[in-house]
Amino acid sequence: MRTTESGRGLALAVGAYAVWGVVPAYVVLMQGVAAIELVGWRVLASVVVAALIVTAVRGWGALCAVLRDRRSLLALGASGLAILVNWTVFAYAVLSGHIIETSLGYFLNPILSIVLAVVVLHERLRPAQWVAVGISVVAVVVLVVAYRSFPWIAILLALAFSVYGLLKKQVGARVDAITGFTLETAATVPFAIGMLVVSTIVAGPTILDVPPLVQLAVVGFGVVTAVPLMLFSAAARRVSLTTLGFTQYLAPILSLLFGWLVMGEPMPPERLIGFGLVWLSLAVLMVDLVVAEGRRRRSPAVPAPAP
Repeated sequence: MRTTESGRGLALAVGAYAVWGVVPAYVVLMQGVAAIELVGWRVLASVVVAALIVTAVRGWGALCAVLRDRRSLLALGASGLAILVNWTVFAYAVLSGHIIETSLGYFLNPILSIVLAVVVLHERLRPAQWVAVGISVVAVVVLVVAYRSFPWIAILLALAFSVYGLLKKQVGARVDAITGFTLETAATVPFAIGMLVVSTIVAGPTILDVPPLVQLAVVGFGVVTAVPLMLFSAAARRVSLTTLGFTQYLAPILSLLFGWLVMGEPMPPERLIGFGLVWLSLAVLMVDLVVAEGRRRRSPAVPAPAP
């Protein structure tokens, strides 16, 4: 039974990251819609989808309970702002032809998460983790020197998603995935409305200038946002952190291949070297994770103290 559950969890995790990996292709379908307008509609569509899911699973009681928890609400509001920044930078990057740089951001995400754990949570790193961080810094330097510009899209994406993950970790034990997604998305509605207003003033409602199928894709963005989150939540309960750690790289690999082979973005040797260093740092990180997990499993359980 445990093997069956693990296999099902792995399939769910692969499904979640596969959907996230093809999101750039979905966004490309919406060319013609301004980036900030697209994000505004994504938020509103996601809130509607989240409300329907909460209704379907009869989760309004759990949601109302969280509304009475001020600490959780503040954390979810902050995580909502973090993911809004992530979505906005991502939409701008894809619509402006920087899909490969978005994949770099998600490759860098685990490293920045480690840095945040040190800075914010004061966690101590193992030697191999320090090596991984150091290699990643060298990779960024190589990319800056090669392109004579800072990879701000990749860094902003990774930083925003790392902050999001850190905040979600703080409330993970108290708030389930559906309730958390609903409340954090609802917290960004005022910003989404502001983005739509600004976009309309600057460029007009660009969603009216695109074909009906594109308009339908914009409305469907809420489903595309919610589905992988639900798959990931189900997977996280069935597989180990190590398994999730390996499967998370499926999304940026798919994005990289789409940007390079389908959209024709350049992949010169200097960029490949930078990516290679990032992949080396991730390999070090994954080996360290597997070794640490093996040691944890082999260590004898510490008996609980007598009452």
